[in-house]
Amino acid sequence: MDNMEENAVELHGDEEIIEVIDLNETEQGPEDLADDLEDVDFDDPGNADDDNDGWETEDEMDAEAEQDDSEFSFSKHKGSVFCVSLDPATNSLAVTGGEDDKAYVWRVSDGEVLFECSGHKDSVTCAVFSHDSSLVASGDMSGMIKVWKVETKEEIWSFEVGDLEWLEWHPCAPVLLAGTDDGSMWMWKIPSGDCKTFQSPACQATSGKVLPDGKRAVVGYEDGTVRLWDLKAGNSIHVVKGQDGHQGALTCLACNKDGSLVLTGSVDGSAKLINSATGKVVGVFSVEGGKAKGSKEDDESNSVESVGFCNILPLIAVAYLDGTLAIYDLSTQTLRHKCQHEAGIVHLQWEESSSVVSTCSLDGALRLWDARSGNMVSEYRGHTAEILDFTINREASLAITASGDNQVKVFCLQRPDR
Repeated sequence: MDNMEENAVELHGDEEIIEVIDLNETEQGPEDLADDLEDVDFDDPGNADDDNDGWETEDEMDAEAEQDDSEFSFSKHKGSVFCVSLDPATNSLAVTGGEDDKAYVWRVSDGEVLFECSGHKDSVTCAVFSHDSSLVASGDMSGMIKVWKVETKEEIWSFEVGDLEWLEWHPCAPVLLAGTDDGSMWMWKIPSGDCKTFQSPACQATSGKVLPDGKRAVVGYEDGTVRLWDLKAGNSIHVVKGQDGHQGALTCLACNKDGSLVLTGSVDGSAKLINSATGKVVGVFSVEGGKAKGSKEDDESNSVESVGFCNILPLIAVAYLDGTLAIYDLSTQTLRHKCQHEAGIVHLQWEESSSVVSTCSLDGALRLWDARSGNMVSEYRGHTAEILDFTINREASLAITASGDNQVKVFCLQRPDR
């Protein structure tokens, strides 16, 4: 009994002793272990099995948490990081916006902060550089938009709109566009602030993009409608609605390189291909089966989260909340590959000049897929929470990810074919 007290085990919380193992002074050899294993009942549904599951999972989680493939982390944000973009001119600067009501402009090579975009009153959900990288715009959820001159690090313009849904620069002029909760699209010349608004029925303008010609913009709305706007005249050229439109809110949209085709995604689980010249829907894509079938709730839970066109092949990619990445052939409008993820996909991006498409997902991993074969090329880990946004540089040598773990990570993308 004295001996037991000397070797008493201190228990924590609700721990209990399952089994006391007598340690022999001689170490067990492989034969002894094999004998012991013969006595183990692997079908036993009792405690031993539960414990085994427990430590395996913990081990795996620890291993995943410890794995960090990134070059370095940018750790200035004090909350989730919602958005990241690169300066288009040199790809050497990044801007990130987060839950801490701040955006930072920093150097991609070493994470050094050039300046902080301060003065926001809510989470910064949009942060983007202008086409020539001379200006950066930051927008928060409450609708406060600020523009900063990168060279002087000074705020040169600000404006307040309703709750902000999206923010985008014109592809070839210092003109800023934004979509708001009340269905308006705003357009300003910067820094003069000359303003034009594009009104539509009172429902959220959930996503928007200026087409490459710089003369038109495509906007998706909460009621499933898609509108093509003439930016100069201020009127809508085409409206895609009703049976042609989506049966739920738009979540994302993209256009091909010359702007002749627009791809839209919605919570209704479908992606639609629209001819931007005629406003006609020329293709509808949806993935059958999996979590995407059944009730309306199931449809919503498998919403399309991100869409994109391949620049070098007639392929499109559609990413779903149930973790499916679908690659479709544009010419035949057939499903080429289904690339399955373990968790919902948040965002996808095609490389500028290859058939590789990258995805970030709720499991905190960044993955690269070869759209020709449907195979995963590589996977990068390091975040301990979901990745909320990411971007890849022109050369496809770097990826920058923004996450719910308050970190932004820079990954070096190395592939055998480079």
